[in-house]
Amino acid sequence: METESEPYVRLSTLRQLHQVVTDLNTARSLADTLQTVADGVVAGLNYELACVNLVRPDGDLVVAAFAGNSAAEALITGRVGSRSSWERRLAMGVPWGDLRFIPHTEGWVLMEDDVPQWHTDGPAPRFEDEWHPHDRLYAPMYASGSGRELLGVISVDRPRNGRHPGPWGQEALQMYASQSAIAISNARLRSNMQRALVRLEREQQALRASEESFRQAFEYAPSGMAIAEMGGDQHGRLLRTNDALCRLLGRPASVMRRYSFADLVHPEDIGTLLRTSAEGGRAELRLGRRDGTYVWVSLRNSVVADTADGPRFLLTHVEDIEERKRHELQLAHRASHDALTGLPNSAELRSRLSARLCERPGAPGNEPAYGGYDSGYEPQPQPYEHEHEHGFGFEPAGGGAYDHHVHIVAPTGGEVDDGTKGLAVLFCDLDGFKSINDRFGHHTGDAVLIEVARRLTTGVRDGDTVARLGGDEFVVLADGLGAADAADLAVRLRNAIIPPIRVDGRAVRVGASFGIGWAECGMTVEEVLNSADQRMYVEKRSRAKVHRRAG
Repeated sequence: METESEPYVRLSTLRQLHQVVTDLNTARSLADTLQTVADGVVAGLNYELACVNLVRPDGDLVVAAFAGNSAAEALITGRVGSRSSWERRLAMGVPWGDLRFIPHTEGWVLMEDDVPQWHTDGPAPRFEDEWHPHDRLYAPMYASGSGRELLGVISVDRPRNGRHPGPWGQEALQMYASQSAIAISNARLRSNMQRALVRLEREQQALRASEESFRQAFEYAPSGMAIAEMGGDQHGRLLRTNDALCRLLGRPASVMRRYSFADLVHPEDIGTLLRTSAEGGRAELRLGRRDGTYVWVSLRNSVVADTADGPRFLLTHVEDIEERKRHELQLAHRASHDALTGLPNSAELRSRLSARLCERPGAPGNEPAYGGYDSGYEPQPQPYEHEHEHGFGFEPAGGGAYDHHVHIVAPTGGEVDDGTKGLAVLFCDLDGFKSINDRFGHHTGDAVLIEVARRLTTGVRDGDTVARLGGDEFVVLADGLGAADAADLAVRLRNAIIPPIRVDGRAVRVGASFGIGWAECGMTVEEVLNSADQRMYVEKRSRAKVHRRAG
């Protein structure tokens, strides 16, 4: 750098300074920028040594770049000086604008601090402005803005002309430190942006990988999967379904997008679907197939957010449980139906009868109904949900389970129809069945029981119950009959049983005796059955007397 004694500064010197400032802005990485700062001091400002001390996140300063002496660079690069030591040096220095100069006459007090330093040996100065080997000159670098945040310090040693820099040299070094601070800030910004871009790219790659994993897991899941909208006018509409669900319901994906699960669920299961919580809910219900049949499925819901604040969707896992449900229904049917005839058994008969009778205070035997099954295989809803009436002079104590019960009463006119309709209980006992078992064996007897069950079932209405109580005893529950209706039903059923039954090419006959009882609120199940049983025996004895007289 030309001295200030020159009448002008050579144009080549300005070009040299311009070049090193330009180089600051061409370095790409932070490390390259720091080294360019150090090299520019040596190449453009003509100092023998230059050291760039960079402020670390913890506040201390580390030697980040060095230029002018490879031996010194290897020894002190990476060494750290404490912030307190640096602040003391900057505070005691002689201000040259923003620069700080510590002459050799005062620098001895700093020999023992922890700031890394290197000095070029040389002879003692002969002139007042000549550079001493222990002189120190620092150019602080501040971030742009009003806060003047310290980014680092450039320390220089021994100008090549051997003299202290004059106003021009001080101005040049101060300007260079200012440009270096801008370059370092820009390099840091670029570095942070590059790291952010790399991190963002990695996150996007991870997101793409996650989305692809989800897509594959969704599309190729062995059980059904669906995504539905949450909220808004289209709440519940299916947005996406996988192949397994489409195959299960026999509907293509394009058609499935027209529906919600509410459109596909069995009418009897719509309440179950509505009661299922949208978030984390699960339910077992029936969904409709394209061919009009229904399949039992287990729905398991979970909520998925598209973005942090974006729309939420309902992810539904649909599992085919048709086989399990069929097995459960079969087990329930076996528990409640007679293995030989397929009719409801004694336990199921008592359950259905108990469901109709409200309890007399203190009367045992009328436990609350627990539902049941009809003579087929389809499950029935909880029976007999009615409005409460008090027109028959009986009211159960305490309300409770019978708050919506309609009391049933027996016709009061005996065999004369007085217009009262009730629940008739027809107790049937086969006549002559024991002799068939004795003569032809139990195989023939079982065939007779199966045919009698079929004839009884054919002879009653769809809503009536035909049950096998045990052995050759059957019971018919027929609701809404008057006395004459019940008597007529007994005659028709008896006439249906009498015709010969062919078993293994042999025709056998059985008769039947019927006793008609009536279920009435306040009675127990056993009281109702015993009443019908007793009347059956009355009829059996009276018919036996008639046969004896005829004989």
